Amino acid sequence: MHMNKIIQIAEKPARPIKLQQLISERIQRDGPITFAEYMRMALYEPGYGYYMTGASKIGWEGDYFTNTDVSSLFASCMGRQLYAMWEKLKRPTHFIVLEQGAGRGHLAEGVQAWAQKAAPEFRTALDYRTEDIRAGQDVLGMERTIDAPSVILSNELIDAFPVHIVEKHGERLYEVYVDVLPEGRLCEALDEPSAPEVANYLDIDKIPWRTFDDGWRAEINLDALRWVQGTSGLVRRGFILTIDYGDKAKALYTAWRRRGTLLCYFQHQANERPLVRPGEQDITAHVNFSAIIDEGRQLGMRLHKFTTQRLWLESMGVQEELEKRRIHDFPEMDTTRATDLGQVALLKWYDLRQRVAVLTDPYGMGNFKVLILRR
Repeated sequence: MHMNKIIQIAEKPARPIKLQQLISERIQRDGPITFAEYMRMALYEPGYGYYMTGASKIGWEGDYFTNTDVSSLFASCMGRQLYAMWEKLKRPTHFIVLEQGAGRGHLAEGVQAWAQKAAPEFRTALDYRTEDIRAGQDVLGMERTIDAPSVILSNELIDAFPVHIVEKHGERLYEVYVDVLPEGRLCEALDEPSAPEVANYLDIDKIPWRTFDDGWRAEINLDALRWVQGTSGLVRRGFILTIDYGDKAKALYTAWRRRGTLLCYFQHQANERPLVRPGEQDITAHVNFSAIIDEGRQLGMRLHKFTTQRLWLESMGVQEELEKRRIHDFPEMDTTRATDLGQVALLKWYDLRQRVAVLTDPYGMGNFKVLILRR
């Protein structure tokens, strides 16, 4: 049975977009493509994709910000986490950390600065390497040779992997494809799942999708499984640590989340129009951590920790570090509060405290998940 039902049409772009033309030409030549393939082109097409054009998209002046943009205390806590892993591995003299999707390298800089100041012996052993997702799609395929890392680290990476989208009608799941209308606009269409892995994905975690209302949608991230396969193959003895928004399968795929979790970000504004501005806006979806944990276990990794960012930061001493900063960096707020210098120190302290509150907000970034697998 084929539905081929057009269910969403992209807004007509205000100006010609080369990537949209490239996508349209491919569809006209080869037929409709899965949403996953569309998302791959929108984000990673060489020379055109959102992450491949070299333009700065991260930070307060970009389309979105990350943990490291909020406060340097995040990097300090990551440094403490890596130090604890180094100790668990009996303090190797050469401790390789590979950060994937490192972006501007702020986390790497912050971790090394913390280590230099707080743990010089650890800093001597630390070999912190970075890999920018814009360098190519090796971050997904992992087809390269590297010295065996002790830790593979990623911060808000997996949510940007291309996802398949399925939609429930009757007793069946259909997949969302991207097609093009005669006038050149992109549109969505439903058809049979492109692969058994897509059709059977939700059943693996016993998601009762057949009981959900028609039109219910979910994202399926097969690249996340390939990522676990690649990263686990690199870690002979050590850890995989990933931080992202998402949840375990049964909490993620619920009846009330009727339209799934797919969101786009353009100039700090979220929208649900992924077919608009391909290559010019970020596209993300929540991570199914159950799939990552299960895949890791099949590959010989064991679950070391799964928690929220709020609880993880607190366990890494973020509040203690905040108090140290208050005493060391802002003494004037206590000694000379009535002066201009004291008032400036007070305002800076309030700003730092608020930034930590953002990182630990249980309804925001504090609900990001921290997953650590170990071999």
